Formats: sequence, C-alpha cells, structure tokens
Amino acid sequence: MIETHPWPPFVPNGAKILILGTFPPGVNRHAIDFYYPNPINDFWRIMGLIFYGDKMALFDDKSGVFDITRIKDFLTERGIALNDTVRRARRLKGNASDKFLEVVEAVPLHDLLSAMPDCHTIATPGEKAASIIAEITGTKIPRMGESVDWRQYKIWRMPSTSRAYPMRLEAKAEYYRSMFISAGILD
Repeated sequence: MIETHPWPPFVPNGAKILILGTFPPGVNRHAIDFYYPNPINDFWRIMGLIFYGDKMALFDDKSGVFDITRIKDFLTERGIALNDTVRRARRLKGNASDKFLEVVEAVPLHDLLSAMPDCHTIATPGEKAASIIAEITGTKIPRMGESVDWRQYKIWRMPSTSRAYPMRLEAKAEYYRSMFISAGILD
C-alpha cells in the first residue's frame, strides 16, 4: 500500500532553516497531528532542551502529549520550517523504520525552497533523509554534524531523533545546537 504524507509543509514567514525528516510513522503511532507525532521520538525533547533548557518545555502535562500550539509558536518565532523528504512511500515491513521505507515520491524540494526566500539552511535528521536530499541536490552526504554547500544553502546531516538510534538525548541535542548556532538562530 502506498501512503501519502499526511501534512502540508509547515513554513512560517521568514523561515531561515528547513528541517526535512524522512516520513511519519503509521497513524497508530501518532499522539499529535503534526510533525514528529510519535511520543517516543525525541525531536521535540531535543528542541525543548536546546531552546528552553528543559526537554519537556513543549509538552502539555494536562493532555499528556506535546502541545501543537506551543510548538508552532516556537517554530514561527525561531524561523524553522518542517517537512519530510518523502511525499509518498511504501512500508516494506509495516513499521516506521527508514530502513524498510520505499520512496515512491520524494519532496519537491525546489518548489518548497522557492516558497522560502529567507531560507539558507537545510537539516536532515538521519541517514535516509540525508541520502534523499543528496540525491535530489546532486551533493555528497555529509558526515553527521557536518554540512555541504549547495547553491546558497548549507545542507546538514544530523543524528536521527528516533530512540532506536543509539545516542544519548543530550549528545543529539549538542549536534543540533551547533547547527542552529551556525545557522544564526541561536546564540
């Protein structure tokens, strides 16, 4: 079965950085109706740790899930856009693993970037996302925590935010912190 990405790109006015993951997990793993919906994925914890000094800063204790309104306000304030590298996919093993994800249609990157005139940085969490963007742009896949130049953009490869990726949350956050500093959206 071919799945289509459930959300449109989130592109706040003046976005300077575009974070492109791979593809969301199946709906049964969605705790919120937005990017990084799986409650055990560490993306929102990493953002909370970096920007607020608290991994649970974007979490709503009352509902028991991450707060979409707070998240969108944070992304808009910081100029961070979100989308994924895959628009349509087939899960070969029925799970969320990038390893078993067949790309049917990739993101129309050029169209997306044309709607983001202030964007200068692209970040790819995980190896699969990095390889898809490298294929689209004709660039090499950077080593983790490093970037390559493409046109007026820096393309960064970041660690996966999945808990299946064997790295401590704080270590992942340091990679992202360095990239955000380089992109000029964090001091």
